[in-house]
Amino acid sequence: MTFDKPYQGIKVVDLSQGVAGPYCAMLLARHGAEVIKVEPLDGDWSRALGARYGDHTAFSVAANIGKKSLAVDLKSAEGREIVDRLTRDADVFLEGFRPGVIDRLGFGYERLKAMNPGLIYLSVSGFGQNGPLSEKPAMDPILQAFTGFMSENKGPDGIPHRTPTIIVDMATGLYSHQAVVAALYAKAKGAPGRRINSSLMEAAANLQSIRMMSAVRDGPFRNVAGPGGTYLASDGGWIQIAAIKNHEFEGVCRVVGRPDWITDPRFRTTTDRYTHAAFLGEEVAKIIKTRPATEWREKFTEAGLQNEIVQTYDDFVRHPHTEATGLITWTEHDGGGAPWATPNPAGTPRMSNGDDDSKAPTLGQHTREILAGLGYGDGDIDALVARKVIGA
Repeated sequence: MTFDKPYQGIKVVDLSQGVAGPYCAMLLARHGAEVIKVEPLDGDWSRALGARYGDHTAFSVAANIGKKSLAVDLKSAEGREIVDRLTRDADVFLEGFRPGVIDRLGFGYERLKAMNPGLIYLSVSGFGQNGPLSEKPAMDPILQAFTGFMSENKGPDGIPHRTPTIIVDMATGLYSHQAVVAALYAKAKGAPGRRINSSLMEAAANLQSIRMMSAVRDGPFRNVAGPGGTYLASDGGWIQIAAIKNHEFEGVCRVVGRPDWITDPRFRTTTDRYTHAAFLGEEVAKIIKTRPATEWREKFTEAGLQNEIVQTYDDFVRHPHTEATGLITWTEHDGGGAPWATPNPAGTPRMSNGDDDSKAPTLGQHTREILAGLGYGDGDIDALVARKVIGA
């Protein structure tokens, strides 16, 4: 074990699919855990989301880097026995089925706990394990709608929109990871195994906690102070400005040529500016529209103010600052074509293109290796392939 990869020696069996559960397990892998991705013979359904490159999509790559893939038919007795063997000495088990499904498959918590009392068992679901909606199918867009996010994420057309960044899935992966990490720490201190329930609904609510608390008491969103927001410049570019503190407001006034606002009693405090945020925003918008976005960025940056041009993802990953920080590693994955711009998760070692722990596996890529480690001989493995119990 090294401090760079402190989870070396920890074994994770990952039956989850999609993004939320798999992303949690991917983070464990980035910290050194051995993560075995148990997939159906036709693969985790994330392998078919969006543009496909061999066995990969952006969804399946981001959520499965550093794992080993085992393709197995869980509806067969022999397939279930393989997973049982894997789980007997595992530290963590993840599943992401609707409540009740995992029990019908034979891998419910009580049964696995009896087999492995120290097991940390994570269940990820849409609406949680109980309540009237618990068995309703639900993915990221559904929880964006249900938890209130879309009600305020409206375009100029006034229609509530989902954000395509699958923020609920990603947040669920992060919250689940921190819960598993806490359980591993407790186990290292002598605590027994435990079951952890995590849901997209809980993650979505907590991700929006400040906005939700404010909305329930104060109503629809308004800028907390003005001027601030996204403004269209003369060249068609957009620039985001934030001015919360008094000195920031004064700086914006000087940059946009309205120093008279500094002494205007309507704008003396943050609370005053909150009251008049709409007016300030409209007036600043008129001024910003007179010059190009790059010129405004220079002026605001020189004044030490919060601002930045609205970039595309392509702009961002190639920006000199992004490159200087080493945030993005361009990773290649077997059969995945051109390199992917892959963000390095905060607090983990930087990925290195070509290293096995920086690759997402192809479907069933490690099936033979995993079964050999469980004591299956070559003939046994070939027979299982022939009977379509496993994919290799």
